[in-house]
Amino acid sequence: MSEAVPITSLQNQRVKSAVRLRDRRGRQDQQRIIIDGAREIERALDAGCEILELFVRQEEVFPAAIELLQLKADAHGAEIIPVTHQVFGKLAFGNRAEGVVAVARPPHKTLDDLQLGPAPLVAVLEGIEKPGNVGAVLRSADGAGVDAVIVVDGATDLYNPNTIRASLGTAFTMPLMAAPASTTLDWLRRNHFRILTARVDARTSYTRATYQGPTAVVLGSEAYGLSDVWQGDQITPIFLPMRGAADSLNVSVTAALLFYEGLRQREPDGA
Repeated sequence: MSEAVPITSLQNQRVKSAVRLRDRRGRQDQQRIIIDGAREIERALDAGCEILELFVRQEEVFPAAIELLQLKADAHGAEIIPVTHQVFGKLAFGNRAEGVVAVARPPHKTLDDLQLGPAPLVAVLEGIEKPGNVGAVLRSADGAGVDAVIVVDGATDLYNPNTIRASLGTAFTMPLMAAPASTTLDWLRRNHFRILTARVDARTSYTRATYQGPTAVVLGSEAYGLSDVWQGDQITPIFLPMRGAADSLNVSVTAALLFYEGLRQREPDGA
């Protein structure tokens, strides 16, 4: 890994282009994303995401983990770009102590790319606006062994920096894709999925539903719920009991409860 001259100017074009990736329009125009943090970048690399640039804050001595990350990124073809503390402050989000920010090409997966086992558990998210909520759902999906997450009619792009941070980088390790709701429903039916939809007016408790076999858990936004696409034959609405004044939980909390109920039912001993 060759030594490079650190970037010192806040007006450097590469720095300005990277900063614009924090805006959705900038990501769309450049077809690139920005990744904060060593853990998130390493998970992206391990998942095969193409890291194009690794901006590294200039230090006297780098922690061993950052040295290894630079070597791994360099081995995967990324350009290592040292920057001064001032320039890194413009590039980074908040007070990220690791001192690394990456620019990458966003992964692009479709429903046709999914290679699932005989009894997958899939999450479907419709119209969830806050990227932090999407990221939190991804983190729970990863923990509970969900096989894929499909974002339908999403109000946020899949690789928003807030989504990546909230997911702890599992946005790269989890099969993640976007598709229209009707296309997703057709795909689920063709592949013989049991479809469970989270609705506050449902009559079946989430613990009484069956998650065995191919199962899709469908969640909508807290503000609007699920669209009418998710009604009809072979679709089972389920609810979480609410004993207080509120009629619903945050979508990421609901998702975690449903995913882990699916895991409980699918474990060999049911534990």
